[in-house]
Amino acid sequence: MTAIDYDLEFLEDGRTIDLISIGMVCENGREYYAVSLELADPSRRGRRFRRRVRQHSWLMENVVPNLPQPHGDWRMHMPEKWLFNYRDPAVKSRQRIAREVAEFIRAAGPDVELWADYGAYDHVALAQLWGPMIALPDGVPMFTHDIQQEARRQGLSWDDLPKQESGEHNALADARHNQTVRRWLADRAAS
Repeated sequence: MTAIDYDLEFLEDGRTIDLISIGMVCENGREYYAVSLELADPSRRGRRFRRRVRQHSWLMENVVPNLPQPHGDWRMHMPEKWLFNYRDPAVKSRQRIAREVAEFIRAAGPDVELWADYGAYDHVALAQLWGPMIALPDGVPMFTHDIQQEARRQGLSWDDLPKQESGEHNALADARHNQTVRRWLADRAAS
C-alpha cells in the first residue's frame, strides 16, 4: 500500500461542495497543490462563487489568507476585489486539476490508500473533480480512510493527536500534517 494524505479547502452549503484548494502528499515525498481558477471565473457562476466565499466569514478569516497572495510589484496592481493572486502558478482550471490529481495518484502505484482528516466532504469534493463517482479515473480509490476514525479505533480523542504547528487551513500544509498524524497513529498501532 502507498498512502497519499490529502486535504481540500472548500465552500459547502449543505447542498454543494465547491473546491477552493487541494493539497496532496505521497509517501515517496511528492507533493501537489492547486487552487481552483473557478474563483476567478468571470461568468455568473464564478461571480456567485466569489460572493459566497466573501460572505462566509470563516473562509475569509481562515482559508483565503492562506491562498497565494500577491508579492512585489504585483501587490500594487492586484484589484481589490480579488480574493488572492489569480496569476500564481498554483491557480489552475478544474479540468487541469482533475487531470493532474489523477496523474499524481496513479504515479503512486497500483495499490493506493487515500487518507484525510474528517475526510467525508474531502472525498466527495475530490470525486466531483471528475463528475459522478462512477466517473472516477482508473487508479483513483472510491473511498478515503479517515484519520479521526483511526484515532477513535485506537481509543484516542482529537486532543491526543499531534498538533499542527503552522499553516492550518492551507491545503498543502494540512495534507503534510495529516501525513504526520497518520504515521504517528500507524506507529502507535504497531507498538
